[in-house]
Amino acid sequence: MGRIIFYEDRNFQGRSYETSSDCPELTTYLSRCNSCRVESGLFMVYEKPNFKGHQVLVRRGEYPDSQRLMGINLSDCIRSSRMIPLHRGPFRVRIYEKENFGGQMHELTDDCDNVDRLRMSDCQSCNVMEGHWLMFEQPNFRGRMLYLKPGEHRNLRELGASNIIRLSSIRRITDTC
Repeated sequence: MGRIIFYEDRNFQGRSYETSSDCPELTTYLSRCNSCRVESGLFMVYEKPNFKGHQVLVRRGEYPDSQRLMGINLSDCIRSSRMIPLHRGPFRVRIYEKENFGGQMHELTDDCDNVDRLRMSDCQSCNVMEGHWLMFEQPNFRGRMLYLKPGEHRNLRELGASNIIRLSSIRRITDTC
């Protein structure tokens, strides 16, 4: 199980809130969040409540400035977080070219550093059958990311990828990810 501590001010100052589970609205506990410390586990942190907006995967370590972490210029940019359970076992995802599982489909069991190699014009929906995955807007696992938990995702833009023009690579979330 993971544990993360959020702080109101940069450099782990001010009031703090500690959790080992999902937190859809950090302002319930803190007036703002400008730094965090991951004691154990993996977490996604989000710029907006309810797991929306720009998101970043954080692992064990210290993050003294949330603006630098998120790569955006907001005064209190961590608003929600989600714990990523460690998955032991096989990974499997089906990615689809269009919304609602339309168009071409490819099943993946390993990372794909560039979906162009699959000859897909886009990736707009997916079905995560095993494991947890990250999709990235640029090849080679760069740029903005989108967390995909197990289940059917009929429209990736509705998951917080509305500001991502194209999803270009996908990676399994492992303890070494």
